[in-house]
Formats: sequence, C-alpha cells, structure tokens
Amino acid sequence: MPSDANRFGPIEETLRRAAATLRDAGIPFLLGGSLAFWARGGKETVHDLDLIVRRQDADAALDALAGAGMRPERPPEGWLYKAWDGDVLVDLIFEPSGLEIDDEVLARGEKLEVAAVEMRVMSLEDALVTKLCALGEHALDYEPLLQTARSLREQVDWDELRRRTAGNPYARAFFVLVEGLGVVEPAGAPRPAVSVRAPGERPDGHRTLGPQPHDVR
Repeated sequence: MPSDANRFGPIEETLRRAAATLRDAGIPFLLGGSLAFWARGGKETVHDLDLIVRRQDADAALDALAGAGMRPERPPEGWLYKAWDGDVLVDLIFEPSGLEIDDEVLARGEKLEVAAVEMRVMSLEDALVTKLCALGEHALDYEPLLQTARSLREQVDWDELRRRTAGNPYARAFFVLVEGLGVVEPAGAPRPAVSVRAPGERPDGHRTLGPQPHDVR
C-alpha cells in the first residue's frame, strides 16, 4: 500500500492544475476543506480536495475543469459538483453547510502560496463553520476536528466560531470536548499576550507554503 506521502503527491498536482484552470478562466475560488487547514500547518490529507465557488460560477467552473481534461459529474445532492483528474477527485462546492458563498466570504480568504501556486484559502473560521455544521447523527466524527483544533488553535478566533455556531448542538458538543481536553480556553477566558508565528511564516511576516517539511519541487 502506498504511503500517505506518496498518495498526497497526486492531490498536489491536481490542485495546481485546477487552480491554474480556474484562474485562467477568471473564476474566483477558495481552497477549502481539509486542505485549508493543511495550508496553515494542519494535518496532511489524502482524501479531500475541495474548491469553493459561488453558486453562479459553479457551472462555468465545472466546464473549465472539463475543458482541462477532467471528467465532470453533477451528482444529485445539489450542493456540489465533482471533477475527476485520473484517480483524484475535486469537489467543487457551492453550497457548503452553514455558509453562503458570496463576495464577502471570498474576500475573507487569505492569499497563501500552496503547492507552489498562490491562491486564496478559505478563512479558518469559515472552514471550521462548514465542518461543524456538516456534523449530524449519521456523520459524527470529531477526530479530524480535534486534530485541527490542536494544531491550529493559536490561529483560530474561537469566540467568533462559538458565536457563529451557537445554534448547532453538534458544534456546542465540540466546544465542550475541546474545552474539557484543555485544547481551547472556555468562553470569556482572557487570551495570553503571546505572539505566535504561523507555520511557514518567516520573521518578516511573509507567508509561504504552509505544510512542512514537504517541499514542492
């Protein structure tokens, strides 16, 4: 069985191709899902390649990826399209759970260099909102969210995330869990005055490829 590192390589290559294709087509997008966490130093993924677009851009985005040689699919779920680049699946998401994709969400995306390509990456709070709001009785796996909370906790505005997901019982349960484990301070606790440098950030503040030590050649 191939290692995770070997399995991740094709995802990087597909990400570069898809990002360049959408950029050349003039379609705004965000890198979302688990790769939005990986780009900032979170756990590497071998499953997810989520690109986030506005609903009005979704058909044009799928057509552009198809024109680049990917195999398009329009599944019945009604909130995403799919494009296959060989064995790598690109989820083209336009209606994620808990969030309407509009110009404001796109503008909140952070410009980062990911897989040697500069692109906008979904804000951590927006990405976590979609993950928390996707939880349900039949899809209740907190492990990836716990890993993300541990690795990126200093980069997340937890008070904002609490506020935005306060009406979701699964999100409230998540906060009970991370607070009980000491990963996140309880609501209203004073924040320590510590300057934290994000993964991949140099002392001058410049941000480069988030994950380390996997260099892109």
